[in-house]
Amino acid sequence: MLPRYLNAEVTGMGVKGLQYFMEKCCPETCVMVDFREMARQHVNSHQQGSSTTLPTLVVDGMACLRHWYSCQAWVYGGQWKEYMHCLKEFVGAFTTAGIRLVFFFDGVVEEEKRAEWVNRRLKVNEEVAKVFRYLKFHGQQPGQELFCLPSGLATFSRFALKSLGQETWCSVREADYEIASFALRHNCMGILGQDTDFIIYGSVPYLSVAQLRLDTMTTVLFSTDKLCHALQLQKSELPLLACLLGNDVVPEQRMQRLRSDALAAYRRKHPQSPPQGEKIYAVADFISSNKLSREGAHGVSCLPLTDREVLEKGVLYYLLPGQQPLWDISDTSPRSPVCLMKSYLSPDILQAAKEKHMRAECFMVYNVLYDGVVECSNTLEDGDDAELIPQAIVYQPCRERIYGILLPTNPDSGGRAPTVREWFVFPGNPLKDPKVVSPLPLNHSDLKRLWFGKDSETKGLRISTFLAVFELDEFSVEHDRLDGSLMAVLCLVTYIAMQVGHLSLEDIDAYLSQAICVRYKSYTELLHTRVSHVEPRAVQLGSLFVRGLTHLVAANSACGCPFPMEQLMPWNTFDGLLFHSKYLLAHSGRPQEELLEGNASWVSLFRFLRELVLGICSSRGQTIQSRPRITHPGCDLY
Repeated sequence: MLPRYLNAEVTGMGVKGLQYFMEKCCPETCVMVDFREMARQHVNSHQQGSSTTLPTLVVDGMACLRHWYSCQAWVYGGQWKEYMHCLKEFVGAFTTAGIRLVFFFDGVVEEEKRAEWVNRRLKVNEEVAKVFRYLKFHGQQPGQELFCLPSGLATFSRFALKSLGQETWCSVREADYEIASFALRHNCMGILGQDTDFIIYGSVPYLSVAQLRLDTMTTVLFSTDKLCHALQLQKSELPLLACLLGNDVVPEQRMQRLRSDALAAYRRKHPQSPPQGEKIYAVADFISSNKLSREGAHGVSCLPLTDREVLEKGVLYYLLPGQQPLWDISDTSPRSPVCLMKSYLSPDILQAAKEKHMRAECFMVYNVLYDGVVECSNTLEDGDDAELIPQAIVYQPCRERIYGILLPTNPDSGGRAPTVREWFVFPGNPLKDPKVVSPLPLNHSDLKRLWFGKDSETKGLRISTFLAVFELDEFSVEHDRLDGSLMAVLCLVTYIAMQVGHLSLEDIDAYLSQAICVRYKSYTELLHTRVSHVEPRAVQLGSLFVRGLTHLVAANSACGCPFPMEQLMPWNTFDGLLFHSKYLLAHSGRPQEELLEGNASWVSLFRFLRELVLGICSSRGQTIQSRPRITHPGCDLY
């Protein structure tokens, strides 16, 4: 698999300008390595008697998403069966090389990084708007310069890797820190990622996923030793370098004046130095010229108090257990998550939530129960489409009921009631502040019983509570007639039909027909799916469905998992390109038999599900009408 183009969101992670500096200004710090040879050397250097240590590579899952998603089609909502094949190839290549993989995913966004998270999300919003402008003008998928990851990719990748038997962890604090700490503690052979913070941590070798080639099992190692030699710094001075340059904790502009002074001094010393890379050389020279003592930091100590506090917080961010800062900083204790909901919940519930979260066995629950903060990244949504409301708003009612399962809804003796702060990205949301959402009361059994109960009645309670989240109690009978994947589709399509006022019969037909057909198609068969052109509205409907699947997973997590998680996964329920083809057929007035590819049993199942969806809508006073939309073919996608 050839390395894929990485957008600014990925390459900009970590220390500002350091990746570019190492690759362009100091190429000797970038060393081509062979994973198999690295593994052999690692085993030889860590042999204990007659036993050998299996070489372990820690993988930054978030940084690898772009590399893993090598599917040609990306705008339709995700080619999930093909994506699973890509993951299998990735895992298989390292397994064949005798390398054990351990995957980490971001499980939280720390408040120190919230501003940076918001800035990145708003920038991606601009890219999403460009995608839809391109779709409307050209009628085909844009090129790689506008590539956007399918919605929910990070969430579902955790479950995908676990289903492949891989050790997978979800962080309870900054994932970079947990990755570096795990790798150091377990003496791993390296960290595979795309974040220059790993150069700064005093951990293990950092290897580039952007330069990874599975066919040759090679990549680039960013050498900390060679970087220190080039900059004439000690490894212990790298955290200060990172903070003076700017990173996710210390905003780049915060240290602008100090960098400007350092650059001026450097130019006086080296008037003939080339401009390329001189900012980093200048900051390194500043550090070397102002060697730090345990009593204070000459040069840094002259900063305003607020700037110094930010700088010290940034330095502490890089300290792994047992490591000490260059100078005395008042608080060097490890940062631990603070449970804001502790007074509302029992310790065994909190412990179970944390353990399930860390093992990547649930979604959203830990975030609600620990600090009451939930976030959702960008979705392919058209800000100019007044008919289709953002997915964040579509699914808010079910989230309120999920919160109502997890948290008390009545005020305590002090008159306090818990709320959840939502950072959900959608067009028009400036993300200045989170939306404060109150849990919605839901008649359900005690949370302990839902999670820990083993009696025969508990299974039924879990199902009924799950259905109540989506206000679909009527489907309790269907649970015994349909498998979990079809129940997921039935619940989700019905919920969307009730929440989205402009959903048409054609839209429902497209959703249901693709969900049935995808069950019986391999990823290789799906590769042959073709569409005449791309419809922007169908793109948003595809993303809306996939975001809905994440809410099904969250509800399943909150209710004690009445369904096996595997049944709710998109590779069992959705294929973006297949959905797009069904959408175009449905809105062209094609008969149901054509939508179901002439298979009589598929047609029968389709009509059964369709009748259930429309029956619920009718009973709620909502009539779904036929509104075929005239589409305008563009160039063929492939």
